[in-house]
Amino acid sequence: MKMTDLRKQSAKELGEQLGELKREQFNLRMQKAGGQLTKTHEIRRARRDVARIKTALGEKK
Repeated sequence: MKMTDLRKQSAKELGEQLGELKREQFNLRMQKAGGQLTKTHEIRRARRDVARIKTALGEKK
């Protein structure tokens, strides 16, 4: 996910993506706690994508 792509999207679209990423992040945490997570780098990717979206939303305000 790139910032240039995020800046082109509307605030509504960004909000929807943020919700999806929050759910994904939660699911990844639950998999990690249960010992089922094999791709541990996905947690870091999700966290950083959430931060990128929040930054883009802040720029829109």
